[in-house]
Amino acid sequence: MLSRLRLWSVITAVICCTFLTALDNTVVNIALPQIRAQLDLTETDLKWVGTAYPLTLAGSLLGAGWLTDTKGRRWALLTGVAVFTTSSVCCALSATGATLVLFRGLQGTGAAFVLPASLALTAQDLPPRVRTAAYGATTAAAACALAFGPVLSGVVTEHLGWEWLFLMNAPLGVCAFIVGAMAVPGPSGRRNRPGSGTAVPVPNHQIALACIGLSCFVYCLIQGPAYGFTGVPVILCGVVATASVVALCRGGLGRHPALGELLRQRPYSGGLVTQLLWGLGVSGVYFYTCQFLQSGLRLSPVQAGLAFTPVFSALLCTAPFVTAMARRWGEARVCATGLLLVALGLLLVALGSERGGLADLIPGLTAVGAGSSLAIPLTTRALASAPGHLSGFAAGLFTATRELSGVFGIVLVGAVVTFVQRLCVSRQFSGTEASLAGYQAGLCIAAALVGVGAPVAVWALRRPQVDGSPHVAQKPPPNESIL
Repeated sequence: MLSRLRLWSVITAVICCTFLTALDNTVVNIALPQIRAQLDLTETDLKWVGTAYPLTLAGSLLGAGWLTDTKGRRWALLTGVAVFTTSSVCCALSATGATLVLFRGLQGTGAAFVLPASLALTAQDLPPRVRTAAYGATTAAAACALAFGPVLSGVVTEHLGWEWLFLMNAPLGVCAFIVGAMAVPGPSGRRNRPGSGTAVPVPNHQIALACIGLSCFVYCLIQGPAYGFTGVPVILCGVVATASVVALCRGGLGRHPALGELLRQRPYSGGLVTQLLWGLGVSGVYFYTCQFLQSGLRLSPVQAGLAFTPVFSALLCTAPFVTAMARRWGEARVCATGLLLVALGLLLVALGSERGGLADLIPGLTAVGAGSSLAIPLTTRALASAPGHLSGFAAGLFTATRELSGVFGIVLVGAVVTFVQRLCVSRQFSGTEASLAGYQAGLCIAAALVGVGAPVAVWALRRPQVDGSPHVAQKPPPNESIL
């Protein structure tokens, strides 16, 4: 049993780590126009800055989770915090786009170690009487990072410069490392025995193939529109990505026992698909909205950050009522309504952007926040449907899907925006009109993607569920949400 001081030290370390990794997902987008101007980046370079962090985070999660189990939670947490903090300082010192992308990728790798280690520490190293409170505290920390990240980013970017967005990670990271080193217990020496119900790990070579394939596929999608899909580097990466997929299929990844058992659970497989569709739509729109507010509406970074307040305010105000609403009308109806509300909000943002005023965007942004909150029960049911011995693997796969959806959302919406902009320019539209048309087209595509998730949610959550699974669903950590 941990002493009271050590117990609260562990909770503090977990909260700091959760806040750090969640904050880095939101603060950079507001600073992208300033980064682009100071480092002389192209639109393609800017996409790499936005995607490097979630791409490496998603690609490293399964491997980091396996190392957490083999090396120990303390080792994984301290390694992740050290890599994340060091790479944050290096991001601030970057003088070129290539070095910034490189160190953003290292940030994602560090975060991939921090996330599973933090969840495992909360689940395994805290006594049951404080575990729920710890989950609540980490949820609040993540919500605060998401809610105040854009505002904080706007203030720091406008008055101090984008470099300080990364430098401010240093003191928090150092504190988390010191507290974690003193408070987090070392390995207990116990190992899982065969037949103990432990998930069969994914082989290392399959994890490596998946990372290589994803990276090459993203490279093709980002570089293709800018330099042509017939370019030699794009073609080579396409061949490597295809070969990786073929090797994974021939290697039996699709028949992996843990993956197969999870995907047979309808709430889990439906939750993965819905999470992917939501991320494809919302993440890409968020990336380009930050730029539209500053380049299209001529807002300052602070004003652009404040513009996202309706999203997170609506989310936080709606969240306390979601459970009661799900009991009253059913999870399927509530989640489907939430996704349709997000789609409607994106269309309202497209309509408001044509009028050219910030006030015209508020109804749509509010609908996006409220709808995202209503969709949370789908994530909860998805993780609860996983067997107990696969809970860690299920959470890692779900988190990886969430991060990858953000990557592909930026790329997909970006491809639509770029295509429509060039089409408008070829038809003698002005630069401002072309940019607005591209942004609105991206919003409409995003709305369609999120809207498709509504029937998927109904399918995934319909009752009664008769799947013959012998396990008893366990309550997942509440800090796993659709955001």
